[in-house]
Amino acid sequence: MSLTQDLEKIRERILPTNPSFRRIDPGVIDSCLREARESALEGSQDAFLLSAMRLLALPGNGHTRLIPNDSLSVLPLRLVSIGSTVQLTATALSTPAPRGELIAVNGTPLARIEAAADKYLAGTSQRKRVIGTILLVWPHALAHLGFSSDPNRTVYRVKDENGQITDLGLETGQTVPASMLYPRNEHGRADSAWKPEGFVAVEDWQGLGLSLTLPSFFDPSGKALPDAIAGAAAQVRVRPNPNLLLDLRGNTGGNFVTTLPLIDALCESARGQVVVLVDKFTFSAAIVFVAILRHRLGRRLILIGEEMGDGLVFFAEGGLLDLPASGAVVRYSTAFHDWETGTPDETTPAEIARHLVPAGRLGLDRHWVAGSAVEGPQGAIHRQLLHSLAAQA
Repeated sequence: MSLTQDLEKIRERILPTNPSFRRIDPGVIDSCLREARESALEGSQDAFLLSAMRLLALPGNGHTRLIPNDSLSVLPLRLVSIGSTVQLTATALSTPAPRGELIAVNGTPLARIEAAADKYLAGTSQRKRVIGTILLVWPHALAHLGFSSDPNRTVYRVKDENGQITDLGLETGQTVPASMLYPRNEHGRADSAWKPEGFVAVEDWQGLGLSLTLPSFFDPSGKALPDAIAGAAAQVRVRPNPNLLLDLRGNTGGNFVTTLPLIDALCESARGQVVVLVDKFTFSAAIVFVAILRHRLGRRLILIGEEMGDGLVFFAEGGLLDLPASGAVVRYSTAFHDWETGTPDETTPAEIARHLVPAGRLGLDRHWVAGSAVEGPQGAIHRQLLHSLAAQA
């Protein structure tokens, strides 16, 4: 297998069938294809991956993108976008490093690097912040973007919680497989290997209200999520509470149709307000879940957190295409979703079209970021928010 064969798979199987490319000037697509082909013929895997990222980012649709994580080697730092900052949260190879905010790389302010990397990243600005951190530890990407002053050393400037500045220098050859630190479905936890222990956790806060933590809607077995949703729906119905809180931070999506029984229970049983916590790691089906709730509950739903990782108009469904030569994966789309106006098109599957609702803009009612988006004492956060709602009643 050669890199050119990987490119042919993209050209033949993705570009003609992915409706998100219909809006892109064919000349722009051809220009990106030429660049990717030149990199493939040169045999540079890193250059090919970066050019393929540029090609697949053209539609601006986060469900259509190259996922290079399984084929890259990166410097041993885990960087996570939290709020408006990028935080160094963990390391590999026992690398000593301070935890804190990344200020600069090789003396260049982070904002300049992010601006230069923008065209290689797919989706909304929030999704770009989620998936873009891997470029900051990818030596080839830093060099290609013009931010590698020393080919043998990369220097990260980090500010800890006390305001102390540290310059952390790493040898460029000191790399690890990116998959060790950057999961395909980025969830924002410090521990990149985190997996949800369950699909729903319900907590009764003794008269203040009920909180439900919903970390994921992705269930490869197809059995565990429906059972968890049914159980949560039953608990909501038998525990009348003045307010309900749903925590969808870090929920990267899955199958929203499976969650509809819980939406029914929430809408039928909620006596007071329903608070939903979201962040930039809330994606896809989790956003659809929120959109349906907003449509049905109106202003009784209070959206708290930060802007989510997708908008309400996007292309989804589709699947994954493996690229054997490079080891990368292409996420591709086949269907149009419009949860803003509730309007389908010819690519929208009937099952999706049946549930489309006009949710409107779905803006935040309160902007709030609690440290690491999904770390820390979630119970205390839930209790605090429910207590605040009770005090306002």
